[in-house]
Amino acid sequence: MADPGARWVIDLVATDFDEFAVPAVDRGADGPLAWAGYDAQRGAAAERSGETESVVCGVGRVGGTRAVLIAFDFRFLGGSVGTGTGDRIEHAFAHARRTRTPLVSLIATGGSRMQEGMLSLRQLQRIARQSTLLHEAGVPQLSVLRDPTTGGLWASLGAGADVVVGVAGAQVGFAGSRVRPSADRDDPAYTAEGQFAGGHVDEVCELEDLPSVVAEWLTLLSASSPEPADVPRALGAGVPAADGWSTVLGARSPGRPRADAYLDDYFDLRRAISGDRCGGVDPGMLCGIGLRGRRSVAYAAQTGTATTPAGFRTAVRLIRIAERLGLPVLTLVDTPGAANDAAAERAGVGPAIADLFSTIAAARVPVTTLVIGEGGSGGALALAAPDRMWITPDAYFSVIAPELSTAILKRSPDAVRETAEQLRLRPTDLLELGVVRGIATR
Repeated sequence: MADPGARWVIDLVATDFDEFAVPAVDRGADGPLAWAGYDAQRGAAAERSGETESVVCGVGRVGGTRAVLIAFDFRFLGGSVGTGTGDRIEHAFAHARRTRTPLVSLIATGGSRMQEGMLSLRQLQRIARQSTLLHEAGVPQLSVLRDPTTGGLWASLGAGADVVVGVAGAQVGFAGSRVRPSADRDDPAYTAEGQFAGGHVDEVCELEDLPSVVAEWLTLLSASSPEPADVPRALGAGVPAADGWSTVLGARSPGRPRADAYLDDYFDLRRAISGDRCGGVDPGMLCGIGLRGRRSVAYAAQTGTATTPAGFRTAVRLIRIAERLGLPVLTLVDTPGAANDAAAERAGVGPAIADLFSTIAAARVPVTTLVIGEGGSGGALALAAPDRMWITPDAYFSVIAPELSTAILKRSPDAVRETAEQLRLRPTDLLELGVVRGIATR
């Protein structure tokens, strides 16, 4: 499916579109730099696209949600950003902030407009300020990366949104095809799929699926609630195991329900965010927003693997989105511990865990935790709420795995069972010790 331009993509995703009327500012013959031929180039672009600027802004209905829409038209000077573009975008952001209406950017741009020089480049600061003000106001912001999305608009309007959706096959990158190194010109890193793999885009969808994807995200981002998330029901064994070591073995069982099963059981609808925005993705940390009944809950869930620095940072990012939008948070703990290999150390596993600890400690929204499997040391505790934690009957939480505790204490490997019992890691032990508030039931 082709993408002819701004109004086409608006018609694709929205109904009842009402365009903003933003008065044009006279910036003199051939623009603010008096660039020879600029007026003629603008005239040709207007004839080609039917637009008077590279962006069309207004309000429309996407699914069941009213949204401010900013749509770029690549046929108008490559969707480049000039001072007139900045005027329109600033007006759109101000309207979204004033009316508390979610904002969706449908981007297709080559970047800054050469004919306006530094005045064009400074529009990035202008847009970044408006994005920051919208975040501070707690209004959701979603960006869609069409083909192409390059230059400063990717690094401001695109990447600065709460959720970033890439259109399959779109060229996405800070460096456009004409300015990147020739050896890298066709590297898949400069695609929506490459940016997703690198942790910079939350999901990639086909153009024809864009209406439903954007509509679902707007529903999820808009249904805020001040109430804590409900505790999920237990899906596995109904009663705790007879002793500590049996509890550990049960939690490690490949047949035990994992995070996906809990999330599917808990939510009516959910979509995932992906990546730590630092070049990392941890498939063992599932983060996103789900709809339970009529309210949204942000979730971060471990899947039984060792959590990497990227996983901890993605959870931090999720909680900060939840704070901005007033969403309660649900965390599901299930990990043998933090990744402890050399790659994890080089990637900053310690600082990443510290950031997650402090983010949860300072969270301005309620965080609810359910331990659904292994609770392995600090890598598990970092994801846990300090005062709202429950545990399932087939889970455990321990200062460290019994085998490692045995080694630290210089005991014989045969003492693992005894050590597990002494650690008091069973759900009933944790309840008695005051570590958890309760044991989840079916």
